[in-house]
Amino acid sequence: MKQQKAEKILRDPGRYAHHDRIFLNNPVIMQGMGLAPLVVLATSGRNALMLAVAVALLLTPSRVISFFLSKLVPLEENASEEELRAKLLPRGLLYCGTAAVVYLAVYPILDHLFGVELLTLGIYLPMLVVEPLLIYRYGRVQETPRKAVSKGLRVTVGYAVVLLLVGCIREWLSTGAVFGVAVTANTILMPLASMPAGGFILLGVISAVWRALAARYRAFLTNEAHSHIIVNQQKEARGKP
Repeated sequence: MKQQKAEKILRDPGRYAHHDRIFLNNPVIMQGMGLAPLVVLATSGRNALMLAVAVALLLTPSRVISFFLSKLVPLEENASEEELRAKLLPRGLLYCGTAAVVYLAVYPILDHLFGVELLTLGIYLPMLVVEPLLIYRYGRVQETPRKAVSKGLRVTVGYAVVLLLVGCIREWLSTGAVFGVAVTANTILMPLASMPAGGFILLGVISAVWRALAARYRAFLTNEAHSHIIVNQQKEARGKP
């Protein structure tokens, strides 16, 4: 572990974990974002892949464009109730409108990649333009363009990981295959997995295990950082005349 990383962890473990949108602060597992398309549509690896690609093409571009447009209706960090009432609605419409415009540009790409398979996603594909995963920043203070890109990419990867994990497990449990390739031939372990109820159950189990592992990993990182700092301090002390 590098000295700078160890100091950052010990300075504020919660903030360090907050920036890890893949494991320690996954948008689905820790914040409950993107649940509707996940539990309804991610019934197979292929569906999960289509959703992941759609989110990848939508999230970061719409977030960056919204950053520039939201300057028209800036929101202060300690905004009063009157300011929130006046600005949240136009900011929300602005973010949703931006996502909708990006969606219109992205759809031909998705159609070229997946063709008629996109129809299996139904209404939930265009509904991504109002998904909190994409637009939740409308109620937050202004961020920098660099942060918009960085955080957008990290959230995309974190959501895609959960999508593919849930989709592949549900396909395996309900059909015995993953991406159409038979894994446990003629064995269907849980037909309910292909239904939204099964998606909620599976996601609940995954979330419980994920959160437990994340808590243990956070404790491990803190201990490792503390040990690293102590070892470096001892080395510096021995090196002094």
